[in-house]
Amino acid sequence: MRRLDAIPMNKLNRVIPFLTWIKFLLILAIVFFVWNDDLRSTPIRLVDTDATEETQRLYRNLMELSPKYTLFGHQNTNLYGVNWVEDDDNSDVYEVTGAFPAVYGYDFLSIGIAEYFKAERTATYDDFIRYAKWAAEKGSVVTFGWHQPNPVTRGSFYDKTPALHTLLPGGDNHEEYKGQLDKIAHFFKQVAPSPIIFRPFHEHNGDWFWWGKGFCTEEDYRALWQFMVRYLRDEQGVNNVLYAFSPDRSRINLDHFETEYLYAYPGDDYVDILGLDNYWDLGHEANKRSKAERLEDLTRSLELLNALGESKGKLTALTETGLEAIPEPKWWTETLLAGINATEQSRKIAYLMVWRNANRERENMEHFYAPYKGHSSAADFIEFKNDESILFEDELPDLYSN
Repeated sequence: MRRLDAIPMNKLNRVIPFLTWIKFLLILAIVFFVWNDDLRSTPIRLVDTDATEETQRLYRNLMELSPKYTLFGHQNTNLYGVNWVEDDDNSDVYEVTGAFPAVYGYDFLSIGIAEYFKAERTATYDDFIRYAKWAAEKGSVVTFGWHQPNPVTRGSFYDKTPALHTLLPGGDNHEEYKGQLDKIAHFFKQVAPSPIIFRPFHEHNGDWFWWGKGFCTEEDYRALWQFMVRYLRDEQGVNNVLYAFSPDRSRINLDHFETEYLYAYPGDDYVDILGLDNYWDLGHEANKRSKAERLEDLTRSLELLNALGESKGKLTALTETGLEAIPEPKWWTETLLAGINATEQSRKIAYLMVWRNANRERENMEHFYAPYKGHSSAADFIEFKNDESILFEDELPDLYSN
């Protein structure tokens, strides 16, 4: 190899600037490719560092979409409708718009883990595995909640007998709880590698579930959530789950949003999605503020949620919302859409999910959150669907690719 000091100075002066430019161009190229391939997609840190590629891609793609687009979801959309049952290729949403939701919501209490309302038990464990795979194959998102019955009394999830502490290690119902988690883990593995958004112990800052505020301590709630994640991820080897945390808006003072939202928060290492269940600002009968004030509060709640999500590098979502029976014909565009799209900050939620449509004949109740064919808000729902910021299943990009 020729020594540098053997190169004539006149040649060396030409070589050094040339090498400097080569180095500069190489650095520029590296920066470009890193920016284009990585920084363009917000860096993410999931609860599960060994998450399946499909799970990572879904999260990253939702992160990319969320500044401009919101996915629409509906609970139990293909299990039954206001005027139909037992047709899992149907949906009230589909009958009105010609498209299925982008997000399918289900509940683990519906698949044999415990007794539940008869209306919910229209599908078997295997049916739900099939539904989850079917939705993922169509490119949609699947989320599961868990309205777990009270483990002490065996009563409803509305039975507020203190029980959460009995599920912790050393508690009277800990082994039984692990058995239930085993069933859930088996479900997740059957669906893998497709991801599931899991949203347990929701609305815990309210006082209507046995896991709610006043019926367990903040420390016990946090400890149980962390145990659940570690058990599913580390003991059972479940690697296709995104964990969603979802307090209820009605128990949050917007002037103290962050502090009250983070009540019993399990920690950034145990949560992937910051959700908010908000019926309160959408026309809830107990909220006596004017429509204009509620709309302002809806927008502000989303702005605050999204700001918190950005500070933590987390996705955000309106994990439950809606107005029962939708008595306002223009509710979809003048309330829900208007509140979400009011500002650039408020619109950054990845998805929203309205609650289920109970079957009128079987359940004898007017309990529905998406319009059925012929409903007074159906035309407005189509307008809502056609807004460029709202995505249904037929408008989704490939959420599971790079």
